[in-house]
Amino acid sequence: MRPLTRRKFLSAAAAVAGSVTIAPSYCLGRTGARAAPSDTLYFAKVGCGGMGGGDYNSVVGSGAKPSALCDIDSQRAAGVVKHEAAKSLKLYSDYRKMFDAEAKRFDAVVVSTPDHMHAPISLAAMQLGKHVYCQKPLARTIKECYQMRDAARKHGVVTQMGNQGHSGGGLESTIECIKAGVIGTVREVHVWTDRAQGWWPQGKDVVLPTEPAKAPDHIDWDAFLGVAPDIPYSSAIHPFKWRGYVDFGCGAIGDMACHNMDPAFMALDLGQPTYVKTECNEFNRAAFPSWAIVEWGFPARGDRPAVKVFWYDGGKKPERPADLPQGRDFGGNGCLFIGEKGKMLGGSHAGFCQPFDPNYTRPKATLPRSEGHYKEWVMACKGEKINRGTTGSNFGYAGPMTATIAMGVVGMYFPGEKLEWDGEKLEFKKAAANEYLHRPYRKSFKLSFKGVG
Repeated sequence: MRPLTRRKFLSAAAAVAGSVTIAPSYCLGRTGARAAPSDTLYFAKVGCGGMGGGDYNSVVGSGAKPSALCDIDSQRAAGVVKHEAAKSLKLYSDYRKMFDAEAKRFDAVVVSTPDHMHAPISLAAMQLGKHVYCQKPLARTIKECYQMRDAARKHGVVTQMGNQGHSGGGLESTIECIKAGVIGTVREVHVWTDRAQGWWPQGKDVVLPTEPAKAPDHIDWDAFLGVAPDIPYSSAIHPFKWRGYVDFGCGAIGDMACHNMDPAFMALDLGQPTYVKTECNEFNRAAFPSWAIVEWGFPARGDRPAVKVFWYDGGKKPERPADLPQGRDFGGNGCLFIGEKGKMLGGSHAGFCQPFDPNYTRPKATLPRSEGHYKEWVMACKGEKINRGTTGSNFGYAGPMTATIAMGVVGMYFPGEKLEWDGEKLEFKKAAANEYLHRPYRKSFKLSFKGVG
């Protein structure tokens, strides 16, 4: 199985092999999605607080209409619930009940939940034949990432991962510079984030709650846990700090790599790595280490030589280049391409990576630009032609990219060890590492998946 390449992305939708079959109880007997009328796309919103509110506003602003709402926290969902277009809609706390009752009323689903529920909700939606917009990271585990890729292909739905910078125009400008040879052949890329320091706690002293505690009445804690292990309610986890816990999030790398590593994946058409190696401080396996440095090795592909990509978080950064232009700095988030003739530096969210040489000639724009990350998804769901031919961060691209990022998490269980990856079998050559390709789902949270859970 090969992921969507940059070349295929520019011309057509992903052509991926394989499939995943899922059959949650609320999908049985359904007739699937209706075709979206050319003038209206109706969507269900799962997760309405925080980033979910932003996603809601952006999808509505792109011309779609809400027809069903779900959030485990009615207080945090209040902003969306009071919106003019949504105020007549019932708010569900469990997406399964919403899908069961409302599936005939919507064409698409927008998922803005903690990482551990991205795959269960998105896979169920695709089983129903619904188009899906899912926040980044696409899924929590490597196995889920490929299952989401394959499900999108199997069910023929339009998909988009929520790394919005992918559609900001800077990514195409970076690709055009790389392909034009502005900095020569690239063999090394360094990417970093300022997470988690100052954002949420990570490290050996962060542990899961054990003391029994009752969740407030406005929170459906069982629905929040979803497929995660059954633990007591804790305000240290919901609503935001779940990212630092292994059971719910993917840590700093999951939060920002889908943004900041995007230029490397697209500009260099990376494909499958051959190995991953992670350095980190003490990992208690409940919360992510407070810092990590990850290295991936990618083999030569076409006319591109082998490339090494490095990730840094928790305050770690690559060595500052001696030729970094005056007035430019690394900042909290960034992406640095190192070529044989020069370097390019960009900031967060796939922003344009500008060459160090102030006298470089910017290549002519040759790649199509997006109508907007949400807009192109809404248009594609309605069957309208979009500039890039297919949504830019569709699951055929986003699945393999997020899976590669998740390999860095697996490496935390084997710090300092070079884990070889078999891109054909989609597994590590070290049997012990394959235990972390997926995390078992909580059996009391009833799902009926084939190959998942």
